[in-house]
Amino acid sequence: MAVSECNKRVILTRSGNNCAFSGCDQILVKEKTGKDPHVLVAEIAHISGEKEGSSRYDLTISDNERNDPDNLIVLCPNHHTIIDKQPEEYTVEKLLRMKRQHEDWVITQMSNKVLSVSFSELDVVTEFLISNTSSESEIKIIPPKDKIEKNQISTKVENLIKMGLAQVNLVKEYINQSIDPEFGERLKQGFVKEYIKLVEEENLKGDKLFDCLLDFASSGSTDFKRKAAGLIVLSYFFETCDIFEK
Repeated sequence: MAVSECNKRVILTRSGNNCAFSGCDQILVKEKTGKDPHVLVAEIAHISGEKEGSSRYDLTISDNERNDPDNLIVLCPNHHTIIDKQPEEYTVEKLLRMKRQHEDWVITQMSNKVLSVSFSELDVVTEFLISNTSSESEIKIIPPKDKIEKNQISTKVENLIKMGLAQVNLVKEYINQSIDPEFGERLKQGFVKEYIKLVEEENLKGDKLFDCLLDFASSGSTDFKRKAAGLIVLSYFFETCDIFEK
């Protein structure tokens, strides 16, 4: 059973597209230029081995658990080889600790950029969202706190949402300054289209849904300032749109 594309998106987003090996942090995605696509050089490694006989294999966990983002770590090719060739040194416990520390580092990098996001970064992320425009859908206001509880969102993601909400006035100002009176509606439609696809086609919810939407909102960028801009836009829609279960 292979790792699903959805779980790959989740783990890459959580890793910031960087190698999670302590002291490495190598960027593992070369962003697209012109007509050329993104180039992914990351390797998705299993903490508890994928197959019997592989490093750190655990007979007691299911295939779904083996391929869940909680059992995956993003590494450069060199460090993937190292952890699999030295399983006594790189135990499950050590790799889980390494993964947790790296994902905390990614959140810190976004946090450091949130307050410095400007219209320039919003130009980039909103241009992509508008290109994804779908049919109209009604906007409803649902209290963010209620959504967080209803959707069983983790404390870590809740803190990300709060971080983004601190800057939502910037998004409102950005939308209001547009000379296009339909700009805000078209922006919302593009975002809702992706949300509906993730919910209905991939059956996502909770943290996984949030992570995939964050990846979408920042168009998979490796730049933490653009990721922070994506987080702010996502938080804006979390607050003002009919997204996430009510």
